[in-house]
Amino acid sequence: MAGLASLAREKGHVVSGADLSIYPPMSDILAGMDIKVFDSYSANNFCEKPDLVLIGNALTRGNECVEFVLTNDIPYMSGPEWLKKEVLSGRHVIAVSGTHGKTTVTSMIAWILENSGLSPGFLIGGVPGNFKVSARLGESKYFVIEADEYDTAFFDKRSKFIHYRPRTLVINNLEFDHADIFKDLEAIKKQFHHLIRTMPAEATIIHSEHAQTVKDTVKMGCWSEVRTFGNDGDCEWKTSKENDAGKEITVIGPDGKELKTECSIFGKHNTENMVAAMCAVDSLAENIESGLSAMVKFKNVRRRLEFCGEYGGVYIFDDFAHHPTAIKAAINAVKSLSDERRLLAIVEFRSNSLIMGANKNQLANALENADEVFILLPEDCQWDVQGLLADARMLEFHHSPSELIQGVLKRIRHGDTVLSMSNSSAAMIPTTLAQKIKTP
Repeated sequence: MAGLASLAREKGHVVSGADLSIYPPMSDILAGMDIKVFDSYSANNFCEKPDLVLIGNALTRGNECVEFVLTNDIPYMSGPEWLKKEVLSGRHVIAVSGTHGKTTVTSMIAWILENSGLSPGFLIGGVPGNFKVSARLGESKYFVIEADEYDTAFFDKRSKFIHYRPRTLVINNLEFDHADIFKDLEAIKKQFHHLIRTMPAEATIIHSEHAQTVKDTVKMGCWSEVRTFGNDGDCEWKTSKENDAGKEITVIGPDGKELKTECSIFGKHNTENMVAAMCAVDSLAENIESGLSAMVKFKNVRRRLEFCGEYGGVYIFDDFAHHPTAIKAAINAVKSLSDERRLLAIVEFRSNSLIMGANKNQLANALENADEVFILLPEDCQWDVQGLLADARMLEFHHSPSELIQGVLKRIRHGDTVLSMSNSSAAMIPTTLAQKIKTP
């Protein structure tokens, strides 16, 4: 919604909004664009009648702002619907979907096109390092958008990406998530199938060759060109080795030609993200050599395996991971940087799926490569986390960020690495830890 507010402001509208919990970097971006943010859903926010209200999918009937809009017959629509009408119409939409990697791949594609002089528009669920903003209109025909399968609004239960009408669709992977709105994986696959049904024959679908769930979804019905990427095997774009931070990486194109580049991001999952972006840009018939040079200068999105710094001999990383697969990938990526450093992993149970235990049987495996684990557990967690993880190595449970930080400080020692994983404002944990280490 912050990105939508930015786009509306760029189009010349006077924009304000409300959110119960908004924090940097988004809060800083909105303030810089002169967008007023109210920190409550109060009818008093409506000082004067707006021309239009965009209602996010977190709001439901009974919300004071929603009820005020309905009672006073104020025009409203969902964010995705507004995007389709006011921003995406007439443009070549490149939509990046999947359970994991959407934000990084979207940022990579936007940056490759930017590096090629094409000035794309984009809407990204984070702040990409190469742009410093999460959304912009752009000047070319291309618009790159992070395409989420979550529902649109309380009055439109279709997945948000149904509104985007992409000409290029990347499906990175497909796992069960968003347990609060989807019954099972089949329900999610059905939404992806509905998206594919909206795409014309001349459109392109790009997906991982190794994601069987995606391949099964495509087989449900596909009328567009299909291209594949992966780490190996029978796919058009692939990489010959896992990417280590700052090391040369070889990408193999569909003609078998080996292309070499360097990239500061690390981890097997990020290597696959890069190859997905390369495949997408190549499908646009744009200069892929420019894509290789772009990767050398690529800066990942804030809070995606972000290195916060070294404090008292301790490395601190911050990541958005909140699904067992993403947690495992983040841990393995950071661990791969050094076998000698102990890894202390912090996981906040913030997503609905984690709280509901949708993927609970995968969690122990996801955490196994961390040396010590600290879990920030909400009071309303709906399953016995401590019981399921009873056999895990050094494990602590805490119910407040301050309590957790004290627990970590008691265990931490010179030469350790801390990886904090959360999809909420608990992003303040790395900052607070750094301050405490510097000033005990």
